[in-house]
Amino acid sequence: MKEFSNRYIFIFSAVMVIVVATLLSLAATLLQPRQQRNLEIEKKKSMLESIGIASTQETTETLYDKYIRESFVLNAKGEKVDGVEAFKVALSIELKKPLEQQYLPVFNATTENGEKITILPVEGKGLWGPIYGYVSLKSDMNTIYGVTYDHKGETPGLGAEINTTPFESMFIGKKLYEADKFVSIGVLKGGAKKDDPHNVDAISGGTITSKGLQKMLLDCIGKYNDYLLKNRN
Repeated sequence: MKEFSNRYIFIFSAVMVIVVATLLSLAATLLQPRQQRNLEIEKKKSMLESIGIASTQETTETLYDKYIRESFVLNAKGEKVDGVEAFKVALSIELKKPLEQQYLPVFNATTENGEKITILPVEGKGLWGPIYGYVSLKSDMNTIYGVTYDHKGETPGLGAEINTTPFESMFIGKKLYEADKFVSIGVLKGGAKKDDPHNVDAISGGTITSKGLQKMLLDCIGKYNDYLLKNRN
């Protein structure tokens, strides 16, 4: 009797595991298209934010099609690569490749007043995980038009401040170049001078995240150097 009881429990447990696993797999499969769509909308929303366009879940795609007029991929030499869709390039994957094999996405936007803006994706490491975002540049390929940053798990009130308006707004108008030399943007502990064209204040209490963001800008935007210099107005 005891042997039968143990066998029953084992069979019942095995059946339950199979049923639950099947249901979870089915749910994941059914939800995948919706999750992918949400990720795409979030990506478009972030790009729009970098050029000062606020959007909702419902309006993002319409506004993206209105303002983002062109996209393409470059190689490390600043040359366009055919046959690769910029929007589908995952920067986290590209960063793991040798530089000469990386695809560098570029998105071109046009504002209401006809100003041409170039949007570049950036990704790096914060204190607790990835940090990422978009940097938009004016047609001189030097002056920052706007930025948007985000993170996976930075500390609220500290490193997580990178995606707040007060921090992001400090980058507007900053310069990536000094003459023809790429210097990027520094994130300085202790604060940058008000008229400093190349530096912003670091996050108070978020030193490691600030350093990670500074490195992210230097590394990611620096790869576009050849393209930026060739296309300055």
